[in-house]
Amino acid sequence: MGSWFVADVMTTDVISVYQDTPFKQIVDLFEAHSINAVPVIDRDRRVLGLVSSADLLPKIEFAADRNLHLFGDRQHRLARDKAAGIAAADLMTAPATTIQPDATLVRAANLMEAGQRKRLPVVDRSGRLAGIVTRDDLLKVFLRGDDAIRQEVVNEVLGGLPDHDRNQITVEVDDGVVALQGKVDHPLLLAPVIETAEAVPGVVEVLSYVTTDEDDLLG
Repeated sequence: MGSWFVADVMTTDVISVYQDTPFKQIVDLFEAHSINAVPVIDRDRRVLGLVSSADLLPKIEFAADRNLHLFGDRQHRLARDKAAGIAAADLMTAPATTIQPDATLVRAANLMEAGQRKRLPVVDRSGRLAGIVTRDDLLKVFLRGDDAIRQEVVNEVLGGLPDHDRNQITVEVDDGVVALQGKVDHPLLLAPVIETAEAVPGVVEVLSYVTTDEDDLLG
């Protein structure tokens, strides 16, 4: 069954900065490209960290009083240090959590959720910047057309059933919702079909109206 990978949805034309990129230039890049984060790379394009708008905001927070939260917790101390930063190396969150192009979208989603991240730099095997993937990018799988989803369910999901059972099931897809109708001989055949159909890229929900011979006996 076809899976979608980070390479299928990531952005490859990535705006990045070097460690010595000045604060003001980073702000200018955010404004010019309508973005709110950039990977920080070295001269070999290896990813060192990530600078987001959240990393720049302490400059405003601490502008009036540099002694604010002087004896605060670790988070406040980090913010105070970033407020004094003048280049990407001082501002970035490091090390950056990265992902490779051949990782699954599930893996990317899990990493984002675990670290409450909105984006992940994508790197090759040498750690060099290859792209960036965001939460919005992961949702692109749900732009997949109903016809493509139906074709995969029919060919790949139902393809694992015995011919007799496969020929008794019909598949309809509407806005990513898969409806299965028909009959299978044994109830144990049904659960794996539903579970596998739910994993097809772009599927929002699977509705099963499939009956079994056991249902007939009980009915």
